[in-house]
Amino acid sequence: MPVSSCRVAEAAKLLENIFRSVNIALVNELKVVYGAMGIDIWEVIAAAKTKPFGFMPFYPGPGLGGHCIPIDPFYLAWKARQFGRETRFIELAGEVNTAMPQHVVARVVEALQSRGKTIRGSRVLVLGLAYKANVDDDRESPAYHLMDLLKRRGAKVAYHDPHVPVIRPSRDHSNWAGVKSVPWNRRSIASFDAVLISTAHDVVNYPQLAQWARCIVDTRNVMTGFKSALGKIWKA
Repeated sequence: MPVSSCRVAEAAKLLENIFRSVNIALVNELKVVYGAMGIDIWEVIAAAKTKPFGFMPFYPGPGLGGHCIPIDPFYLAWKARQFGRETRFIELAGEVNTAMPQHVVARVVEALQSRGKTIRGSRVLVLGLAYKANVDDDRESPAYHLMDLLKRRGAKVAYHDPHVPVIRPSRDHSNWAGVKSVPWNRRSIASFDAVLISTAHDVVNYPQLAQWARCIVDTRNVMTGFKSALGKIWKA
């Protein structure tokens, strides 16, 4: 798509990234607010998107990942300050989205406490390390923030991701380099006190997860529709 300059092209790329960041932040914030009211944000979005015009669905999650949305808007925020301008939407969206891992871990703590367990000493499996479904790209993945937060609170943390069999060395998460994905079988999954779904890969067998796991904290709404014991599946 030709435009008049490289500046316009870069600004268009930033607009697209910022549009997603702001709208994801909106549904993430509403997820927390509606959750406190006992309202399911996923059902709300499904109802809202039946409107044939004027609404585009965005979905909440455990935080932002990848090499675009978590980073590029803040280049513009930095540049805007050089021109004496503020980027309040960008900054606020960043605050909301970066707070999501803490919210998710709080839900894990709540789920464990409902089963008479504390986070310290509990075995927690993070399901999905890549930043989005069906890829092996783990750059800026919120799964790392979740794992770090869980570990700091004393949990014994592991992960499973069929697309990331071993964690590669990186600048930001070198402490996890070399850690391998745990095997997918009943004995392995059942050994964890809780399974936290961070990324919902299509190749994961969710019916098996529903049968094998003791407790599931779902940030991607993939466990909706599965029958389970009361208090076994939590949304976050």
